[in-house]
Amino acid sequence: MADLDDLREGSRFNTDIAVQNQAFHIKGASHLGWGMKDRLTRIFNAKTGKTVMLAFDHGFIMGPTSGLERIDLTITPLMEYADCLMCSRGILQTSVPANINKPICLRADAGSTILTELNDNVVIDIEDAIRMNVSAMAVMLAIGDPRMEAKTIANLFHAANQGAKYGIPVMGVTAVGKDMERDSRYFGLASRVAAENGANIVKTYYCEGFSNVVAACPVPVVIAGGKKLPELEALELCYRAINDGAAGVDMGRNVFQSEYPIAMIQAVHAVVHEGLDANKAFEMFNDLKK
Repeated sequence: MADLDDLREGSRFNTDIAVQNQAFHIKGASHLGWGMKDRLTRIFNAKTGKTVMLAFDHGFIMGPTSGLERIDLTITPLMEYADCLMCSRGILQTSVPANINKPICLRADAGSTILTELNDNVVIDIEDAIRMNVSAMAVMLAIGDPRMEAKTIANLFHAANQGAKYGIPVMGVTAVGKDMERDSRYFGLASRVAAENGANIVKTYYCEGFSNVVAACPVPVVIAGGKKLPELEALELCYRAINDGAAGVDMGRNVFQSEYPIAMIQAVHAVVHEGLDANKAFEMFNDLKK
């Protein structure tokens, strides 16, 4: 076991040097099998190497939160503009049209609405993911939470084992509890731990020093949108993250809680895949909402 007595914080991230020895358009996937690469390519655009994921899995602990009262009315019209859909199996089976032909990142763990979303998490059976033909499974990781770190790492490790067996990628979703620091040191630690335990994608939050988080993570990092922001601020968040090396966004509330969600997801798509800056994307948003 590594000696923790002289653990030194990393400093040589070399963010100005491109990732070496990559023979595939998705970071860290060069040596994966065909099935893994195929599923990852469904999620990450082959031309840009990036993705716009639409997250609407919030109801699994929040219930019918604002914007998700009626999935059929609020989310279904947005699906065609997303590269990938992130949802729970219940919503996938009941509310996502089977002919939508979009890759699914399945929320593969389940928690509790009491105290914390990470309360006694369990992971679904891999056979469910296979039956539903998903392109990835998302599992929460709570680094630094004394109650849940070991449990969630074990969940991620188990999901990665099963995913590797059947060619289904796993996305590690970094949690942020009340006592956890929201900085690059924490997100860098959580992202690296997720990747080292087998995650093929990491979802985390944007922060100051985010380029270091990305540089030290050997798999693609996508950012969470977090709480609802004014549209220009949300687009600025997207632009900064992409500019700092993110491989895409996994947004929910900043899209479906917008007064003009279809215009918003198209503007986000333009930032991620076309390189629009926030101001130009906001102009696009204003034009589309008319």
